[in-house]
Amino acid sequence: MRRLTGQPGQLRWGVLGAAAATVLSGCGLIGGPSTVQLDVPNIITVTSPDVNNGVMSAMYTCRGRSEHPGLHWSGVPQGTKSIAVVMDDSAAPISPYIYWIVFDIGPQTTDIQPGTLPVGAREAVNSNDKEGYAAPCPRNETHSYRFTVYALGKMLSPHVGTGLKSAWWAIAQNAIARGRLPVNVDP
Repeated sequence: MRRLTGQPGQLRWGVLGAAAATVLSGCGLIGGPSTVQLDVPNIITVTSPDVNNGVMSAMYTCRGRSEHPGLHWSGVPQGTKSIAVVMDDSAAPISPYIYWIVFDIGPQTTDIQPGTLPVGAREAVNSNDKEGYAAPCPRNETHSYRFTVYALGKMLSPHVGTGLKSAWWAIAQNAIARGRLPVNVDP
């Protein structure tokens, strides 16, 4: 049997880092599609009036108002304490590319209106290192993105800051169900 060597703190952080990457890759927050799945049911239905035949309106891209589209969801399970929404691009060269993370949405909330947030909701930093929505801007061809709505077993504030990785970790740790809306965006 091989013995692990190194400083106890280094080993602990290495093990925690590996565990975090495994958990987050399975929930679709880090990395592309994975055979490892976070053990939460995919039971939430996610729709948007701003997506027509799978294509998101250009109004919600860098060529439009650069604000987030409206989203609606249903099927949140009993015991949900809050909702989180993540928009990402799992096929980006830097994977995943996170366009938007919103958390601490009240469990009774069933939608987000375009360009606004529900009362009490918080936004995390995106892959552009800015809080809020980063409008997608595909260059040469239609590109696919996804909005994932997570039902969480607790409110994340005040325990979680708005850093990208801390928000990812907290969502993965507390997810009890999810639903996804894949969308395409034309250049």
